[in-house]
Amino acid sequence: MILTTRKRLTPEGYPDMKIRGLRFFLLLFVCPCALLPLAMAQSSSASANSSNAALPSNPQPAPYTRPSDKVKFRNYLFDTFGPYPILGAAASAGINQSSNAPPEWGQGAEGFGKRFGSAFGIQAISTSTRYGLSRVFGEDTLYYPCECKAFFPRLEHALISTVTARRGDDGHRVFSFPSLVAPYAGTMAGVYAWYPDRFDARDAFRMGNYSLLWYGGVNVALEFLYSGPHSLGRRLHLGTPHTAPSPDSKP
Repeated sequence: MILTTRKRLTPEGYPDMKIRGLRFFLLLFVCPCALLPLAMAQSSSASANSSNAALPSNPQPAPYTRPSDKVKFRNYLFDTFGPYPILGAAASAGINQSSNAPPEWGQGAEGFGKRFGSAFGIQAISTSTRYGLSRVFGEDTLYYPCECKAFFPRLEHALISTVTARRGDDGHRVFSFPSLVAPYAGTMAGVYAWYPDRFDARDAFRMGNYSLLWYGGVNVALEFLYSGPHSLGRRLHLGTPHTAPSPDSKP
């Protein structure tokens, strides 16, 4: 999701950093606060089902199965042209339309179309960069749900997965340069390709921060709502192609 805000200038002519800092603070803490009831419910359930037997604090990770090129390509298509990027671009366009940002694109259907196309294009470039660079670096950037049951370890796993990836036949976790640089590649391309001339690298970096937070939120949703072994989606027998295949599944 790409949020574009108009530059609000102070009397000295510098951007209003307090407003931007407040927005970043709200985005950073909205997700954990929204999931707090779920954490309390899981904590209550865990205490109710506890027994005298001691449970291991660090469960063993599930066996790793490296996804095939076919699986990776299917996930790339889903992440680029699937319903989630379309809905994300529509939401971003709606937010920017309501604040008339950037004002050069105007209002009405034409203005919304420009904002939607911009957000969708930035997402497509970011996703293509992430998948392309991950192939060069030999990384697996698909999302792997946590095998743990407690709320905060699952939240930590989802957030850390935003900037990490799997590598090698054993699937050990490493810091992922493709995952980190991809959001900023998309916003840089958008700023210098079709945004108004007054936008520069600073605006691209700011929008890239929003994109990185969006990817973190998507991972949290995948962990708790759609794909985790203890997620709501798994309980309702729902699935999403975004996540990696299970070890016993066929590519």
